[in-house]
Amino acid sequence: MSAPSSLRTISLEGRREKFVDFSSISLRLASPEEILSWSNGEVLRPETINYRSQKPERDGLFCQKIFGPVKDWECACGKYKKIRYKGIVCDRCGVEITRSTVRRERMGHIALAAPVTHIWYLRGVPSKIGLLLDLSIQSLEKVVYFANFIITEVNEPLKEQTLLKLKEEFKKKKEAIKKETKDKEEAIKNIEELTASYKETEKEIKGIVLKRFLSELDYRQLSLKYGYLFTAKMGAEAIRDLLANLDLKKMIKDLEKEKENTKNPTQQKKIAKVIKIASNFLKNKIKPEWMVLEVIPVIPPDLRPLVQLDGGRFASSDLNDLYRRVINRNNRLRKLIEFNAPEVILRNEKRMLQEAVDSLMDNDMRVGKTVAASTGQSRPLKSLADILEGKQGRFRQNLLGKRVDYSGRSVIVVNPNLKLFQCGLPKIMALELFKPFVASQLIKRKIVHNVRSANHMIDEKGDVVFSILEEVVKNSYVLLNRAPTLHRISIQAFQPVLVEGKAIQVHPLICPAYNADFDGDQMAVYLPISEKAIKEAETILLSTHNLLKPATGQAIVTPPKDMVWGAYWMTTIKSAEEEKSRLLKSFSSPKEAIFAYESGKIDLRELIKVEKDGKIIEATVGRLIFSNFLPEDIYNLKEIIDRRKLEEIVRLCFEKYGDEVTVEILDKIKETTLYYLTKSGLSMGLVDLPEIKGKDTLIKEGEKKVQKLENLWEQGFLTEEEKYRETIRIWLDVRDKITELVRQSLSPTNTALSMINSGARGSWSQLTQMIGIKGIVSSPTGRLIELPITSSFKEGFSSLEYFISTHGSRKGVSDTALRTPAAGYLTRRMVDVAQDVIITSLDCQDKEGLCLTKKEGEEMGVNWQNRLLGRVLAKDVYHPKTGEIVAKKDVWINQEISAKIKEADPDEVYIRSALTCKLRRGICSKCYGYDLSTLKPVELGVPVGVVAAQSIGEPGMQLTLRTFHAGGVAGADIVQGLPRVEELFEARPVKREAILARFPGKVTIKEEDKKKNLILDGEIKKIEEIKIPHNYEVKVKDGNLVLPGDVIAQKGNSIKEKITSKYRGTVVIKDKKVVITYEEKVSQSYDLSGYIPWVKSGDKVEIGQVLTDGSVNLSELYYLQGKIPTQKYILKEIQYVYASHGQALNDKHIEIIIRQMFSRILIEDGGDTDLLPGEIVPRAYFEEVNENLKKNEKPATARETLLGISRVSLSTDSWLAAASFQETSRVLINASINGRPDYLRSLKENVIIGRLIPAGTNFKKGDSPQRSTSANPHQ
Repeated sequence: MSAPSSLRTISLEGRREKFVDFSSISLRLASPEEILSWSNGEVLRPETINYRSQKPERDGLFCQKIFGPVKDWECACGKYKKIRYKGIVCDRCGVEITRSTVRRERMGHIALAAPVTHIWYLRGVPSKIGLLLDLSIQSLEKVVYFANFIITEVNEPLKEQTLLKLKEEFKKKKEAIKKETKDKEEAIKNIEELTASYKETEKEIKGIVLKRFLSELDYRQLSLKYGYLFTAKMGAEAIRDLLANLDLKKMIKDLEKEKENTKNPTQQKKIAKVIKIASNFLKNKIKPEWMVLEVIPVIPPDLRPLVQLDGGRFASSDLNDLYRRVINRNNRLRKLIEFNAPEVILRNEKRMLQEAVDSLMDNDMRVGKTVAASTGQSRPLKSLADILEGKQGRFRQNLLGKRVDYSGRSVIVVNPNLKLFQCGLPKIMALELFKPFVASQLIKRKIVHNVRSANHMIDEKGDVVFSILEEVVKNSYVLLNRAPTLHRISIQAFQPVLVEGKAIQVHPLICPAYNADFDGDQMAVYLPISEKAIKEAETILLSTHNLLKPATGQAIVTPPKDMVWGAYWMTTIKSAEEEKSRLLKSFSSPKEAIFAYESGKIDLRELIKVEKDGKIIEATVGRLIFSNFLPEDIYNLKEIIDRRKLEEIVRLCFEKYGDEVTVEILDKIKETTLYYLTKSGLSMGLVDLPEIKGKDTLIKEGEKKVQKLENLWEQGFLTEEEKYRETIRIWLDVRDKITELVRQSLSPTNTALSMINSGARGSWSQLTQMIGIKGIVSSPTGRLIELPITSSFKEGFSSLEYFISTHGSRKGVSDTALRTPAAGYLTRRMVDVAQDVIITSLDCQDKEGLCLTKKEGEEMGVNWQNRLLGRVLAKDVYHPKTGEIVAKKDVWINQEISAKIKEADPDEVYIRSALTCKLRRGICSKCYGYDLSTLKPVELGVPVGVVAAQSIGEPGMQLTLRTFHAGGVAGADIVQGLPRVEELFEARPVKREAILARFPGKVTIKEEDKKKNLILDGEIKKIEEIKIPHNYEVKVKDGNLVLPGDVIAQKGNSIKEKITSKYRGTVVIKDKKVVITYEEKVSQSYDLSGYIPWVKSGDKVEIGQVLTDGSVNLSELYYLQGKIPTQKYILKEIQYVYASHGQALNDKHIEIIIRQMFSRILIEDGGDTDLLPGEIVPRAYFEEVNENLKKNEKPATARETLLGISRVSLSTDSWLAAASFQETSRVLINASINGRPDYLRSLKENVIIGRLIPAGTNFKKGDSPQRSTSANPHQ
């Protein structure tokens, strides 16, 4: 495949500085001449390097004459050495004196002794060669691999002549028989035999048609008789001849006629495909015969290296083996042709050459014919196609993610003395990272005179080196990253502080963002080099600018467990009851009280009276110290600080005072709480956990109840399912009662109690399991086991209890291993589908907006304040009672306005949404709303699509990783959740499909023979069109109501010749047609077995309403209710999955993914464009194609469609993005023929070609064409 000509000058050769700028990139099938133009010489021999001299063999796969010198500025024979001979070609060995890097880009070629079909165009689905020739892959393969002949040429005039001669001869012989034979019966018999023979011969001659397949035997017989009439060949040569003889223009005309005449939709679709391919060949000036190769390119040797290992053996790239087979077979075939070898031998050799080229191009395409490695294990060799595909392929391994220098990695440890923007960098690591900077300073200060001695000095690690390192590091930034990088705050910038040791030290508050802990986690360090990169690290990536989570807008740097416990301990009162009865000590100021505490006169948690701001208040010294560094409007001295309160303090600080003040306060909270927690000496052991009295009684009661159920079941009063449900309910009840006992048994001073109450760690459920009862556990299937574990962990389990407990827990552990890749893969698909969603404009002027209703909010369990914060109103909001305007349209909703709307509690609010944004590419700032990581309006160029994908994917990953923390205790599990999210985003058919009302009506539920049926009776609107003959007069008017029997039209005054209505309905008159809209009664019955109905008899239902439990089929819902209700349903269901696992997620992220699911349209009629009916294209591309039509040309029409995210990603108009996602070879095959340019609009394509992405700081206004899309694609 050839690159566009503008790209050909991008070359390393001679380090050419000139770089060609280009705005688009396209692929096309290369001609043999083009392949030769890339080549620097023909590879004639299969040898690689000489085993004695270790130098590349001449004319071999590593030849220096073809591919360039192995050593810089040195020819193969050694005649020319040094840069001064640059550009000279050695007269002895023919090698050009240049850099050795040209061996990464110079190509060779192999001229094939016989043509070979390109396997991609033969076997790719659908086969391009098969479509053009209208032949099946199976029959084509028989020709290509020399099993059958195919007729490539028929001499039609000669054939006609032969048929005429045959006819005349037949007539003559017939007459002769009649004359010569006297016996009538014998004459008839002879004529019959003659006729039969004539018909057979005629059939044989007529059967000689183009593209007919012939077996060896048929061919031999036919060629003996009629060899002068036709040419038949086998192998790729035959295919090439057929393709070369195609007249594409004529073929397209014929096919268009055939398409008009055929009524079969499948046939029409197939014909449309062929027309599309043929017109692409014409449009892109590609000749079909180029799909058969006569020359194959040999890729540069440094891209298929041969490396010497320690033991003197060589490791070689698989491609060398594959090329070697091709060259060997090609050379052998050439010799056999020279010797005029028998046809049978030549055929076999040609077939072997075809197979060798196949396995070089794509080793996996022909099942059962893959070539295995000759050495050691019999694995299939990696062909050219395998090098592109998959995670280890060129796209994903080398183009989308590259290794970088100036980086290191090490284990992380905590350092609570750091500031939030700092990290501790080990000196030895820093020295290696900053080596060039230290060396430059050493030379600048004239301590050394060249780089070599500077490096030597750095290696010696002298004092001078470290003092310079301190200066170099002072105002620099490094990036820290922890894998897996699930969201953007997994990479942040810090100012390094040099530390001893080998571990990277980090601030404790950054752990939640990285999801890091200190049990051996590692982090990677990267050093930004360019000025722009350093500026971004300082202004965007610095940890102090990343306090909020982009997924929810909540603070992510909230003080963790030990700090929460410290704050809680500081702000609680020692023993509240005693303190109330005692006379409180009084102090004149907070300072005096703190001094008294430091002198040992009062306790930190003792209640005292103190004068503050002219008022006397009751407080503790702990609270006074805590309030010292907090603004007064944020903390009130009467409150105990627990986890929630701390989070609220951080949020309020950020909202009122910005990130600088918040960071200072966070560091103060960290220092203070850790200091006083250490002083408190709080600890916990099993001894601190009391025995639970009264537990045995509750368990015995439970056992009695269960025994009763068993008896009832044995007597047949209960079904198995009822007994099971009731048993579970009894034991859950017992567990709840024991939890209450556990709460009562803890004294107010108990450390476990303070740990749970503060929210530092643990929960009542965990404590109940430790000292109360483990309770009901689930089996690996997720079903609860009826037998409870009545022991607690403190008491220890019996062997049966231990087994039941581990049964479910093991599933949790294996789940973690199995589900993590599933969540990662879902994130990858979401990133791929949304990577081109960027904020490209400030306002798209949308007037409709999305309607949010109070009822939906109640169903989802969220209030107006949480739903509306950070959005923009599309319409005014009125107070439902007074009718006053609460908030005006186009207002950005902040905390204050959202609180007002919450108070007014309207029934519906219209907001701007990504679902309704009118921009063609990307979305606008107002439809997106606040950037949740700053709580300010989103700026232009923010890649909100990637942010959305990461925000949805990250909790998904967390949830899968967290299954095992639940320890198999009964309760829901994300395993149900993640597949549900995937099912919705991929728009897959659901497992248990809920029943939807297909029309509005009334429900009746009937039970017959233990079988439940739901019957829906209703009316549906129907239309009848009546054509009025030209001599009839219409007797009704537009909008009239007609009844059955009413006259619609009449001929003159004739009583007989009239048209009457059959229905009761309304009339609309359209040019010589009367259209009657009427309602017809319909009834539909649904079988309810296995379903729980959500409606009861007599209920009235709307179209598309869910009637039973189960999951809704999205395609059906879209068909019945349309776009917006379907989008809202997906949003609600996904929010439900996340909310049920305690994961907060903002609606706007899900809206962006849903917007992409509806961003493709299905072409119904291509009009005068090159779009095909049935083709799925991005809406933006469709509209651009229609806009580019000339005046009288007919535009294409299309309808909106709902697709899963993988299909959307593959139907993008960027072939680079699609190829790097999935199905690489299919995407490349199509791109090479349809020649559609990739305009490099979104992130992926630009990363692949090595440009900065058109987003963030590199976003240029006007990067993306901005015209509003019409709401209706039928324009």
